[in-house]
Amino acid sequence: MTPITQAEINKAAWGACDTFRGQVDSSIYKDYVLTMLFLKYLSDVWQDHMTRLEGEHPDAPELVEAMMQQEAFVLPDGASFANLHKRRHEPGNGERIDKALHAIEEANISKLRDVFQDISFNSNKLGDEEQKNDTLRHLLEDFAKPALDLRPSRVGQLDIIGGAYEYLISRFAATAGKKAGEFYTPAEVSSLMARLVDPQEGDDICDPTCGSASLLMKCGRLIRDNTGTKRYALFGQEAIGSTWALAKMNLFLHGEENHQIEWGDTIRNPKLRTSDDMLRHFDVVVANPPFSLDKWGVDIAETDKFGRFRRGMPPKTKGDYAFILHMIETMKPRTGRMAVVVPHGVLFRGAAEGRIRQKLIEENLLDTVIGLPEKLFFGTGIPAAILLFRKSKADTSVLFIDASREFVSGTNQNALDASHIDKIVATYLARESVDKYAYRATLDEIAENDFNLNIPRYVDTFEEEAEIDLMAVRSERLRLKQEMDGLEAQMAGYLRELGYGA
Repeated sequence: MTPITQAEINKAAWGACDTFRGQVDSSIYKDYVLTMLFLKYLSDVWQDHMTRLEGEHPDAPELVEAMMQQEAFVLPDGASFANLHKRRHEPGNGERIDKALHAIEEANISKLRDVFQDISFNSNKLGDEEQKNDTLRHLLEDFAKPALDLRPSRVGQLDIIGGAYEYLISRFAATAGKKAGEFYTPAEVSSLMARLVDPQEGDDICDPTCGSASLLMKCGRLIRDNTGTKRYALFGQEAIGSTWALAKMNLFLHGEENHQIEWGDTIRNPKLRTSDDMLRHFDVVVANPPFSLDKWGVDIAETDKFGRFRRGMPPKTKGDYAFILHMIETMKPRTGRMAVVVPHGVLFRGAAEGRIRQKLIEENLLDTVIGLPEKLFFGTGIPAAILLFRKSKADTSVLFIDASREFVSGTNQNALDASHIDKIVATYLARESVDKYAYRATLDEIAENDFNLNIPRYVDTFEEEAEIDLMAVRSERLRLKQEMDGLEAQMAGYLRELGYGA
């Protein structure tokens, strides 16, 4: 059997999107493609396991059936991709696919409850009945191609399906403009944030704006890689229904069983609560909230029963500090640590935000400020920063890291490579000043700057230009002028010999 690479699967899955291009907007068809990828993977895993068991127990079909019921998920009869593909030329493709997804949800209700309620392949978004049936036939044929044979016996131990999900999500983000921030944080930024918060075995980890759950899963993967165990719990909340469903499918495909992902608005209605209706606390809190969100819920915040805004009320047209204050409130008292992506305005804007910032610093919660390069995030060219907070700090200093000038340049998008991430993490752990890169500031120094956290106030990246020797420049200019005069005289002589000129 020919092994397959991640790049081949990525290319084939992205090619399946051609079925929709020109007919349906990418913000809509991404849900269809990702859901079909999910269905195809489940079907291939199920068939692979069944084939193996039938080979091991050729004369015991009842035993094989019983063993298949012990799998991590159940694929009901008639709900497989192969069954749908076989009937692709018949009318009713949309209705058949919807019935298959509903059957899968019912058979795995504890893990997939409501996941498919926002997606309908029988929707008129895909055109009239004839066009819709034809479009879905093409989609089924795209996913039936050999390149998208996702059986574990072919893909091996690699997390190829998770990689394909991440690849598709990133490509959709690149074409979705500002909508991208709703569901995707670049993989290298997720990796950096996970390493900075250093998740440990036994930790409860939360992302209150979890999108597709990529940041949560990076934290979980780090624990697995370091300890070989899955002793941790992932928690998240996501406001957009289709993106919440994507997160649930993503976690399901990655085998992340110990998780709780809620659907709803984190600021207006935080759903991760304790039995006595208090906010749940976590060891690690990470997020890439929407930048400067307008209409974030200031009306609800004024009567917030959780006391999240006791340090001040963020401006009604900029929700950055609303998310920061929510995250601060959900850190565990001793072990709590958090990383949040913010636009640079959060570092220096005044008025209400300045007062909130001052209180967070005076309470000794702010640990580190890291400036990132521009054009890292889809849909915005502005540079962002990562703020790190801790409930328990060794001293009152704040480390500033200016990583804005080190990146891999791309046409439309910049990126961080492993060496950039390693340098940031090493500097963070060493917690020492580094010339033109990092500065460890005291609380007094920050107070002297009126609690303004603008990174250039602390990290001096100014490069002195070499002094210009004006006399040397004048001498060189005279030499060149003499040389030019000589060449002009020589040229005039040649012209006279050839009969030109006087």
